Amino acid sequence: MPDPDLESRVSALEARMDEVAADASAARHLAAANDRDYADLAIKVDANRNAINALGVQTANRFDQLDDRFDRLDDRIDRLEHEMRAGFARTAAGHQQIVELLTGRIEGGEDR
Repeated sequence: MPDPDLESRVSALEARMDEVAADASAARHLAAANDRDYADLAIKVDANRNAINALGVQTANRFDQLDDRFDRLDDRIDRLEHEMRAGFARTAAGHQQIVELLTGRIEGGEDR
């Protein structure tokens, strides 16, 4: 005897298979969209990384330029300090000569 419920069970199974196939298709579609989203995100992350690295290189170059300028400024200050000390030494030597001349006149009793 044929099972009268068999046909309804097969129909229910076929309907369920259609649902599963639709779910699988939707899952494949979502996975593909997810892959595209990750690829887009990876491109954006790479672009940001490149921009940040470029800023780092630019900043390092600016600091190198600044260091060079400070080095040149230090050299100029050292030169000016040397010139200033030499000038003071010449002035001190001139003052010493004046003191010696005055002392010689005073001790020698010379009048004007």
